[in-house]
Order: sequence, then structure tokens, then C-alpha cells
Amino acid sequence: MALINPHINFNGNAEEAFNFYKSVFGGEFAKIIRLRDISTPEYPVAEHDANKIMHIALPIGKNILMANDVPESMGKVNENENRSKISVSAESREEADKLFSGLSAGGNIEVPIGDSPWGSYFGMFRDKFGIEWMVDFDPKYNGKA
Repeated sequence: MALINPHINFNGNAEEAFNFYKSVFGGEFAKIIRLRDISTPEYPVAEHDANKIMHIALPIGKNILMANDVPESMGKVNENENRSKISVSAESREEADKLFSGLSAGGNIEVPIGDSPWGSYFGMFRDKFGIEWMVDFDPKYNGKA
């Protein structure tokens, strides 16, 4: 079965954001490529963009959370735009609480985590980097009540 792996664009703070995500999820980065690593005479990278992230990958379970910094020459990412959310399905209420608490620190909670009308344990927020997340635990889907 194919996996779906979210990819996020940042305005120069992808590394900071991913170090934060790594502190919550754990694990190690599978890959970090900086813009300077792909610079060629045909496609030079501006000095002020050289240390920015071209690609960063953090494995989370069987999935990989990926991102890059958008070079200034391509314009800015609107960090307050209405983008899709990253949904994390926890294996227990305890894991959902840990992930929700860790990822929402310094952010803006839109829906506090708790029992939802549709039967799952659910919460939603925008983290301190402007990324929107949903965290849920549904015992019907993983057999743990």
C-alpha cells in the first residue's frame, strides 16, 4: 500500500521547525539537503539562501514528514493562509495528549483535545510555525479502547 507523506514549505525556518517536531516525535532526520548542496553554475544559489533547507525528512512511524525553505527569488509562503492540515492518528489517548501538548506549545489551539461528538478523541491547532495540525485517537480504528 502506498503511503502519504506531508510536505511543508517554509520561509527560511524549516530547520528550526523540524528540530521542534523532532523534539516532539523523536527519531532522527533521514535526510537534510541545503540549497548550497544543489548549486551549479547553471543554477546558482544566492549567498543569503545557501544555508536554507532544500529538503529535510523526519520519519514518523511508516510515514515521513518533509519540508523545504522557499528561496527568496520564488517569493514568500503566506504563513497565515488556509492550508491543509497535517492529521496525526495516535495509538492511545496518552500518545494523543503528548503529541497535542508538545506540538501546540507556543501555538494557537483551535479545538482543545477531548472527546468529540463523532466518537474520537480529537484536537486541532496551528503550531508556533503557522502549520495546522489535527491530532486524534479513535479506538474503532486501532482496536484500543
